[in-house]
Amino acid sequence: MSTENLSNQDAIDKLSDMISDIDICMFSAFPNQSFYPHTVPMSRQEVDESGNIWFLFSSESELHQFIESNSKVSLSFSDVGSYKFLSINGIATISRDQDRIAKYWNKFVEVWFDKGKEDPNIRILKVVPKEAYYWDNKTNKLMTLLKVATSAISGEKMDLGKEGSLEI
Repeated sequence: MSTENLSNQDAIDKLSDMISDIDICMFSAFPNQSFYPHTVPMSRQEVDESGNIWFLFSSESELHQFIESNSKVSLSFSDVGSYKFLSINGIATISRDQDRIAKYWNKFVEVWFDKGKEDPNIRILKVVPKEAYYWDNKTNKLMTLLKVATSAISGEKMDLGKEGSLEI
């Protein structure tokens, strides 16, 4: 794999492109009294033009409690079928922005909130990435394995994709 560190708009574009293909991430918050992170699967709603990542979640969740006391979070996105991986560390903020709730509301979200869009427990979660690292093979798993095998047999270096930091 070759290294390609990206910054500014190129980094935002790469982040957005990768996340658009991966709906669910493993979202980690850091409880104050624990040595270990609290990690849950979360479905992202959007990556905005500044590279911020948006979610809907409940104020009744443990995640909400942990973020209220420590805003540092980590997100891990992975698509093993295409060998795309993205690790993000950032700062989370919580709001009750009604416009965003309406924007993100859909049938899938409705399942989690019995009282609909007006549920008083719905919260908006915004993650501002502070550091990110990606691995992108640009091919599927089978092609990657074939490239590795060909390289091992022939000794010829094959392009296995790119990895690098994203400075947003």
